[in-house]
Amino acid sequence: MKTTGRLLAIILVSLSLFQASLNSQEQIQVHWETIARIREEGLQHSQVMDIAGYIVDVLGARLTNSEAMKKAQQWAVAKMKEIGLENVVIEPYMDYGVTWDNKYFSLHMLEPDYQPMTGFPLAHTPGTKGKVVCPVVIGDIKLKSQIPQLKGKLKGAVVLSSPPLPITQADLSRGVSRLSDEDLKKLEQDVIPPVRPAPAPPNPDLLSQEEKIAFFKSEGAVAVFQCERGRPGVVVGFSRPGSVKDKWSREKTLDSLPIVAVTPEHYNRMYRIIKRGIPVKVELEIRNKIGKKVEKAANVIGEIPGTDLKDEVVMIGAHFDSWHASPNASDNASGCAVVLEAARILKAIGASPRRTIRVALWSGEEQGLFGSTEYVKKHFGNPKDPAYPPTREYEKFQVYFNQDYGAGQYRGIYLQGNEHVRRIFQAWMKPFRDFGMTTISIRSVGSTDHVPFDKAGLPAFQFIQDRIAGTAGHTNLDFLDTLSPEDLMKNAVVMAAFAYEAAMTDIKLPRKTLK
Repeated sequence: MKTTGRLLAIILVSLSLFQASLNSQEQIQVHWETIARIREEGLQHSQVMDIAGYIVDVLGARLTNSEAMKKAQQWAVAKMKEIGLENVVIEPYMDYGVTWDNKYFSLHMLEPDYQPMTGFPLAHTPGTKGKVVCPVVIGDIKLKSQIPQLKGKLKGAVVLSSPPLPITQADLSRGVSRLSDEDLKKLEQDVIPPVRPAPAPPNPDLLSQEEKIAFFKSEGAVAVFQCERGRPGVVVGFSRPGSVKDKWSREKTLDSLPIVAVTPEHYNRMYRIIKRGIPVKVELEIRNKIGKKVEKAANVIGEIPGTDLKDEVVMIGAHFDSWHASPNASDNASGCAVVLEAARILKAIGASPRRTIRVALWSGEEQGLFGSTEYVKKHFGNPKDPAYPPTREYEKFQVYFNQDYGAGQYRGIYLQGNEHVRRIFQAWMKPFRDFGMTTISIRSVGSTDHVPFDKAGLPAFQFIQDRIAGTAGHTNLDFLDTLSPEDLMKNAVVMAAFAYEAAMTDIKLPRKTLK
C-alpha cells in the first residue's frame, strides 16, 4: 500500500512538473497566423532577387566612402521609402579619409609570350602614370635581413612581392557542400564555446607590409604584384597595408606604389618563367580617382514604427559595403537584400509591431566593423566603456539580428553564449522546421556587425547559414549567378518572422552577464 502511495505521489509530481513546463512554453507565443502570411508573401510574391539583382548588377561594388558607395546609399534610401519605411536617413558616423574609386585597370604579359592577365588594384593605392611597360622581378622577401639581396635590382620594375601560391589537385577537385546532419550535430552539441589559441609572439626581424612597400619604392620600383591567397581564376585582395591606421589618407595613398592582386595561375606563371632565367615584361595601366578632402562614412537607417512599445527597438541589418573587385553578391548584397525583403514583407502584410523595427545597412564593416561600432556607441553606449556610458536607448533595446556569412540558407542560430534565449528561439524556429532550420548552437561567432552590440551587452545574433557552391566573397567572382534564390527567399521569411516575434512578445529578451 505504501509503495502504491509513493508511486501515486511520483506520478502527481511528474504531472505537475509537466504542466509547469507546458505553462512555461505557453508564455512564448508564436503568432502562427501572421507567420503564415509572412510565408505566403515571402515565398509566393518574393522580390528578394529583384532587390539583390539591382544591388549587384546595377550598383556594383560598394567600397566604403567611395563615390560608388554614395550612389548606392542614395538608392537604398529611395528603396526603403518605396517599401514604406519611415525615418529613413543616411547617418554619418566618423571621418573616413578621402574617397577612392578604381576607374580603369589593364594588365598584359608581353614577353616571353603574350597573355591578358587577371587582377585588380588594391584599394587606397595610386594609379600608374599612364600605360607603362616594365620588366618583372622577384622580391618576395619576408625579413629585414633579406633587404640587401634586392638593393639596386628594382629600378623601373614590377616586383613580385609574395611567393607563388601552391595549387594542388585537391584544390581543383574540392567542391562545396551544404551543412550535413553531422555538421549541425556538432554545432548543437557544443556546451562551452571553443577558446581561440593565443597568437605567437612576433618575430622582430619580420618585415611589415608597409616597410616592404616603402623599400620597393625607395629602390625605384614602378608597381607591386601580389598573390597571397585564392584559387584558379580567383583574385583576393583588399586595401593598401596601413590604410586603416592612417585613416585612408590621401597623402599616404599617393605616397604608395600601385599594388595589384593577381590571379594565382597568372602570377605563378610569371614567377616560374623568371626562375628559369628568362625575362618577363608586362604592360600595366591603372586609373584611380582619389578624393581631395576627408569625408564622413555613413550608415543607412529606416524604421517600421512600433505602437504601444514604440520606444523599444528590434533591429535587423547587414553590411552594405563591399570590396571593389566585384559587385560582392554573397558578401553582402545577399544579406542586404534579405533585410530589405524582410522589411518589405512586413509592410506588405500590414504588420503593426508593438516595438519599432529598425533596418540598418552598415558601412565600414570590411575595414573593421566601423559603422556598427560607432552606431552602438552613439545610440546605446556600453556599460564597460566610461567614454560611452549607456544611453536612455540602452535599456529600451530588444535584439539585433544580422546576416553576413554568405548567401546560404539559415539552418539555425548561434546563441552567442547567451543560454537565456535558447527556449525563446526554439519556439520561434518551430514554424520553419520544414526549411531545415533546426539547430541552436551556444557558439559565439565574430567578424560581423552583431559583435559591437554583443560587446556592449546587448542581445545580438547571427544565423547559422549553409555553405553553398559558388560563394566567393572578397574576390573577383562574387556575382549574382552565385546566389540561390530559394535560400534567400527562405532567409527573408525567417528574418521577417524573428523581427516580428521579437517586436510583439511580452518577454524582454534576456541579456548575458557583462564581464
